[in-house]
Amino acid sequence: MTERRGPGLLLAIAIFKLAKSSALSALGVCGLLLARDGHVYATLRHVMNDLRLDPDSHYLHMAINKVSGLSTRRLEELSLGTFVYAAVFLTEGGGLLLRKHWAEYLTTIVTASFVPFEAYELVKEPSILKAAGLALNLAIVGYLAWGLVTKSARGQKHR
Repeated sequence: MTERRGPGLLLAIAIFKLAKSSALSALGVCGLLLARDGHVYATLRHVMNDLRLDPDSHYLHMAINKVSGLSTRRLEELSLGTFVYAAVFLTEGGGLLLRKHWAEYLTTIVTASFVPFEAYELVKEPSILKAAGLALNLAIVGYLAWGLVTKSARGQKHR
């Protein structure tokens, strides 16, 4: 039997996961560079100026102050954590890109595991961005779960 779902949405999810992996990898590298440098506040201000970001931005100041208050060890730990998440997203995205059945299971489970935390954060501090992220993850989980159930019901061979 052929699969009724086209590759379009799976490809979009794969690209989304790979983009998240890339972003987290870059963030992890930045964290390690900041930890190595030791002058977190000055370095972040310099980067902000180089990127021509708004020096009066409330959100940038909040982020700089939060990161500046972290110890070198904590920056290293957070960087390691981002690399672990990046590896998971890379595995999900790569597996989906190669249309591996196990990747659909992995992505469904991993994405679903974030939903309770995202819901909690949305209730704690509501925002449109958090609501959109939660909705997107619920849509991904629903789509993948539906695909897995319909494949199983049709007795389709697993790849």
